[in-house]
Amino acid sequence: MIKHRNITTLLSLLMILGSTSCSTLVPPDQAASIVLQPATLAPESFQRALAPVPIQLPRDHGPHLNFQTEWWYYTGNVQTDDGRRFGYQLTIFRRGLSPGVDQRAAGFSTNQVYFAHFALTDIEAGKHMAAERFSRAAAGLAGGSGEPFRVWLEDWSVESLNTDGSFVRVKASEPRYSLELVLEAQKPIVLHGEQGLSAKSNQPGNASYYLSYTRMQTGGTISVGNQSFDVEGSSWFDHEWSTSALDEADVGWDWFGLQLNDGSELMLYWIRRADGSVEPISGGTLVNADGRSTSLDREDVRISVEQTWTSPHSGAEYPAAWQIDLPAYDLSLQIRPQLPDQELQVSFTYWEGAVSVTGTSAGRPIEGQGYVELTGYDASMGGVF
Repeated sequence: MIKHRNITTLLSLLMILGSTSCSTLVPPDQAASIVLQPATLAPESFQRALAPVPIQLPRDHGPHLNFQTEWWYYTGNVQTDDGRRFGYQLTIFRRGLSPGVDQRAAGFSTNQVYFAHFALTDIEAGKHMAAERFSRAAAGLAGGSGEPFRVWLEDWSVESLNTDGSFVRVKASEPRYSLELVLEAQKPIVLHGEQGLSAKSNQPGNASYYLSYTRMQTGGTISVGNQSFDVEGSSWFDHEWSTSALDEADVGWDWFGLQLNDGSELMLYWIRRADGSVEPISGGTLVNADGRSTSLDREDVRISVEQTWTSPHSGAEYPAAWQIDLPAYDLSLQIRPQLPDQELQVSFTYWEGAVSVTGTSAGRPIEGQGYVELTGYDASMGGVF
């Protein structure tokens, strides 16, 4: 799903690149001029997602510098042999300050800013940990490529282990926790919307190009404190790039990425408007066990919130239990967070966390797991773009 950024917050963060949260960068008093020197933030100068385009892999796993915003999003649920469960999130974002390759860039100067979030949910311990980093695509600090597929921010990285990017190593480390996982896609890439063009409103160009590996076999190690755990499970990969996506009346979204034990997956995005209604273009994708996918319109899906949770950190009130029904597909699901508190208190506040799934499919019991993202619930952030 489209990810989030408050423009004022982004600019403020660009101005302080090089602070103590960004190792190996230039001093704060020099950061703004170095990062912003070649830049323009006018989205009109960037390409917009207006029509389907041929998707070529691994090329399209890499950065699309003529679009302003891009992200590579990995989430997953894994566990040890004795059943200790973890959820994880590693997201690397790119924000273009001007389109294309900056021919004037040298040294630390660049027109591309990268930032990333790394979160771990230790379910049995009842802990959710999250960290954030910022850097520039210069001097090897951050960047991406499609051939071979690689994206990184310092020592947080995703690196392809094969030619098409469907088999990757994901690595990230913080003082309190770390992971090193190998992920292998079990199904072909999914092109959401119209052959990868995922509309977010009725306004032409308010859309993204959106690709996913919806089920990736996962194995490796997770460390918490001085303990290290061998884990196995399943992950989900989203890659999305755009220049303008949300309508001005939109305030946030609920995104669901669910993996069911019948081999199917369900992606839903529910865009919320300021008047309390839901953006008509909201929808999603249902992926069958054999990899065939079906686009879903808003009318195909019914989502009701059954419970809420109020953050003791931000005061934001989030949905905390959902009933999801797809009547035409005879699918009925109940979604519950693995932990209530999976809020990320980073430079902008949102909730993203591991969830469990129960329900019925064609009248038969079904269960599963996944991740949910909730943005725009913290009013102090002033909305999203």
